Amino acid sequence: MEPNTGVTFDDVAGVDEAKQDFMEVVEFLKKPERFTAVGARIPKGVLLVGPPGTGKTLLAKAIAGEAGVPFFSISGSEFVEMFVGVGASRVRDLFKKAKENAPCIVFVDEIDAVGRQRGTGIGGGNDEREQTLNQLLTEMDGFEGNTGIIVIAATNRADILDSALLRPGRFDRQVRFLIMLGNASCSYSRINC
Repeated sequence: MEPNTGVTFDDVAGVDEAKQDFMEVVEFLKKPERFTAVGARIPKGVLLVGPPGTGKTLLAKAIAGEAGVPFFSISGSEFVEMFVGVGASRVRDLFKKAKENAPCIVFVDEIDAVGRQRGTGIGGGNDEREQTLNQLLTEMDGFEGNTGIIVIAATNRADILDSALLRPGRFDRQVRFLIMLGNASCSYSRINC
């Protein structure tokens, strides 16, 4: 856990529209009572999609930095272990710590390592990955959108993600980062699910 990322929107270049869009999330994390008083719901999860090097991780850190909330970060590959049950246990532990430190951001980098479509392989490693994915889905279903925990995940392979991750109530919003040819900056588009 990083109590303060030290990163703000000023540190993120080329995605001004995305930063403006995420101000709503920042405001919710700063003052959730303003949103809950009027019955507004913030998305539980946001999926950042794009090639490596487009600023997905930096933007996630900047959201936490702007809001002044703790930032929990883990790579999807860290969840998947050789021993069955370890990954699911890590997911439970992560969300337990997040609930204790809410409001906060939980960032899962390379979610495709654990969130790949189920039933696409055989063997013990696949069973462990599926158990870990099931636990992640359970945890995301187990908290209300107004608990102050926002899950942000990043991938460069949204096409292989399990459809259960993308259904409403989990990753409600997708943000796509595209490298523009001949330009070092990134393009941005948002897809509401």
